[in-house]
Amino acid sequence: MSSSDIFIGETIGTAILILLGGGVCAAVTLKASKARNAGWLAIAFGWGFAVMTAVYISGPLSGAHLNPAVTLALAIKDGDWSDVPIYFAGQLLGAMIGAALVWVAYYGQFHAHLTDKEIVGGPGAQATAAKAVEAQEKGAGPVLGIFSTGPEIRNVVQNLATEIIGTVVLILAVLTQGLNAKGDGLGVLGGLITAFVVVSIGLSLGGPTGYAINPARDLGPRIVHALLPLPNKGGSDWSYAWIPVVGPLIGGAIGAGIYNVAFA
Repeated sequence: MSSSDIFIGETIGTAILILLGGGVCAAVTLKASKARNAGWLAIAFGWGFAVMTAVYISGPLSGAHLNPAVTLALAIKDGDWSDVPIYFAGQLLGAMIGAALVWVAYYGQFHAHLTDKEIVGGPGAQATAAKAVEAQEKGAGPVLGIFSTGPEIRNVVQNLATEIIGTVVLILAVLTQGLNAKGDGLGVLGGLITAFVVVSIGLSLGGPTGYAINPARDLGPRIVHALLPLPNKGGSDWSYAWIPVVGPLIGGAIGAGIYNVAFA
């Protein structure tokens, strides 16, 4: 794989991942959406199918890492770090593009949601679940969850541990079941297996933090949230932003270490 193939593949693949994953979050969250309140099951399966689609699209070009934690784990497994910066750059750019496309696709719904007094407050507005969540998350605006993750209970040790544990599961599944014949990315069957692993992680371990398990997936859209001209969007919760970046990277390294000791 050439450097340009890697960069283009990771950019396109991660953009598709975030477009479909962030899209299901928007569909479930925004008031004028037909899928409003579809629930956590829809989100978990939406993200799983997003992974599968993105892997199948980008796999032939870049191996479909789509996640800095996966790239880090493969570098540790193989000892080859030469392409890591290219993968990281494509993943972050793709995540930002995907988040921006979610905004475009749901433009009217974002405006309706963020100008609704029951959501953002105002004279005569009633307290709602959205406002309660906003207050609980200390600076997280009412639509930040469409772009990035946030904890239900703020506890740095627990939040970090949850992201590490979830990412270790993901990395072990990728390294033992998901790799293509060359071992440098996800294969056709591996993409399907990984998709269902992501669904499982979401259903079992996603409740505490929203299961970022991917630094680019969280950081790129958070940057876009901070930049977009959304009315009454509130804060981007930068005080929490390091956890879904550092946690998955630690989990990726631990997962690769376990693989090298137990399976290699």
